[in-house]
Formats: sequence, structure tokens, C-alpha cells
Amino acid sequence: MPVALTHHFPNQTLDKMKSITKKNILMLVAGLFIIAQFFRIDKTNPNVEPAKDFIALTQPPLEVENMLRSACYDCHSHETSYPWYSNLAPVSWWLKNHVNEGREHLNFSVWADYNAKKADHKLEECFEEVAKEGMPLKSYPLTHPEARLSEEQRAKLVTWFKQTRQQLNYQKEESK
Repeated sequence: MPVALTHHFPNQTLDKMKSITKKNILMLVAGLFIIAQFFRIDKTNPNVEPAKDFIALTQPPLEVENMLRSACYDCHSHETSYPWYSNLAPVSWWLKNHVNEGREHLNFSVWADYNAKKADHKLEECFEEVAKEGMPLKSYPLTHPEARLSEEQRAKLVTWFKQTRQQLNYQKEESK
């Protein structure tokens, strides 16, 4: 008998099944999204010791300091300012992972803890990444327009990183 009903009303049955399936999938996705909101990220920044901070130690010109703070410090220091969307999982999880990886690779807040060789290498990476437009990441200025670097700003930052590397003379210090 069920075969006969399906045979007589195939379009209605299929449409109803598709509707139920779409509705169930939508409800499942919405439910997972709501449940995900209970798994919050820790937005606590570690304490900043000014005596270890890159800007405090190198005292860049104000323009360079502003570029560093707007384009670099959110991901590469303990001064992360989390935006409103960091309250929404799963975006918050991605963002927290991104900040953790950024700090792990380069953390301006603990600059004084780097030995001479590592600091020299980090400065080299800084000017290389800025010059080839690898940093800030392409996605970052989409939500942080203040982090957009013009070609002129990028050139100033690269020049300043190179000059700072020469002034700090890390390579000679390491060979002593």
C-alpha cells in the first residue's frame, strides 16, 4: 500500500521530505551555533612589563609607533584589543588561535627576553614581511581599517626596521 501512495503522490511526498530535511538541517545548524556560544575564549591579556616592550626599548618616532600599534600589536603583543565579533563562536576560536600563533611567532611585549640572535632574526623577518606585504595579513585590515598601510607607510616601516637592526647591532654583539 505505501508504494501505491508514493506512486500516486510522488511530487508532494518528495517536496514534503525535502522541506523537512532542510528544516531539520537548519535547526541543527542553529542549535550547534547556540551551543557553541557557551564555549567562550579567554580574552585576558598577560601583564605587560614596559621595560621588556619593543616600543619602550627602541623608542621609534611617533608615526612608526602608531603604525606598529595599529598594524602589529593586536596579534604580536600582550596588548590585544578584541573586537565585538570575538564574542561569536566559532569566529572567536579562530581569532584566539590566530592571536596565540602571532604571539608565539613574534611578541613585541617580551622583546627584552629575546637573545641577540633571535632579536636580530625577528627584525629581519619584520622588514621582510612588511616589504612583501605578508604583514599585516590581508584579512586584518578588512575589520581594522586603521591597520591599512599605504606604500609610503610600508616603506617607512621597512626602513625603520632595517635602521633599528643596524643600530642595535645584534650580530656584532652576538660574536663578542
